[in-house]
Amino acid sequence: MGYIVTAVIAGLIVTGLTVAIGLQKDEKYGSSTKNNLSRLTAIYVVLIICCIIGLGIYIGNR
Repeated sequence: MGYIVTAVIAGLIVTGLTVAIGLQKDEKYGSSTKNNLSRLTAIYVVLIICCIIGLGIYIGNR
């Protein structure tokens, strides 16, 4: 049960970071598509890594 709570907390942290990054104003939005795409990619990479680690911990303790 503790791992589920940990996964939920990690999900909330990643969601909070996504919102924080998304709220940053970008004056040159049209020319900053590459920056926005790289930020979003970084968010998803971190999320996938956290999910894989959480799944490994869950399976390892079953």
